Amino acid sequence: MTQIPYIAFEDMDPVLGWNSLTDVLLTGHRGNKAQISDQFVIRGDDTLLSRVAWIDGIGIAVKSVTVFPGNTRRNTSSVHGAMLLFNDNTGAVEAIIESSLVTKWKTVADSLLGAKLLARPGAEHILIVGTGTVATSLIDAYRAWLPEADITIWGRNFDTAKALAKRTGIAAVENLRASVETADIISCATMSSTPVVLGEWLQEGQHLDLIGAFKPDMRETDDTAMCRSKIFVDSIETTLDHIGELKIPLKNGVIQRSDILGDFYDLANGGVGRVSSRDITLFKNGGGAHLDLMVGRYILDKWRGR
Repeated sequence: MTQIPYIAFEDMDPVLGWNSLTDVLLTGHRGNKAQISDQFVIRGDDTLLSRVAWIDGIGIAVKSVTVFPGNTRRNTSSVHGAMLLFNDNTGAVEAIIESSLVTKWKTVADSLLGAKLLARPGAEHILIVGTGTVATSLIDAYRAWLPEADITIWGRNFDTAKALAKRTGIAAVENLRASVETADIISCATMSSTPVVLGEWLQEGQHLDLIGAFKPDMRETDDTAMCRSKIFVDSIETTLDHIGELKIPLKNGVIQRSDILGDFYDLANGGVGRVSSRDITLFKNGGGAHLDLMVGRYILDKWRGR
């Protein structure tokens, strides 16, 4: 009987690459469109989230994650999970992959691909808003793509921002508005429910990447930014009706569904992205099980090729 591999975070994290993964995501969006489904099961404060994707030609993935906030009192992580990867031809289980490995690489590669497709050529200054684990990965990803770029970071707690900046060899900034106004790419990875980056601060030619909002009541930017920008998302299906960043302004009539100009499937297949160097492009990173599947397949291929 063939043993099904369990691929842990530490097994593969050091050998994966940001640029090769964005190539995989772009190729994946040029193929068959995914069937996706999400399921939430809730018990009080505890949640089980299962995300399913099937892409003909790539396979099937089920990623299940538990979120138990009370675990902080038990001195253990509040998030646990794994992803099952199934063979597209036989339906057999091919691998079990630690969910944190998939989520790390999926989340940041999603935004990196968005910037590659939509940011103005010649971007030199990147501002990261937020100081969590995603911010650290964003620094690595942007360095892999634009090794000569000037990367700065802002956080609500300046001491935390300075500590992260010191560890990663970049600079922390205190004045968010001034830093936004001078950046080419602004990448937001916060847990804020209210706008952090305001639309009135944005300048011609900028690219605004929004990662943090994932609930219907969460936003990292405001209506002004939506109205001033050309809006793109990673997936029409998983963002417009589910995440406050778009759901709220759509519900209030600030923008229309026709204002969302495309997603990765559109951009990968000849859709129009940035038209002018003066455009402000806004990209909403919503994640999605189809991206988990593409990343899981990339990880398994790398594991097999070690």
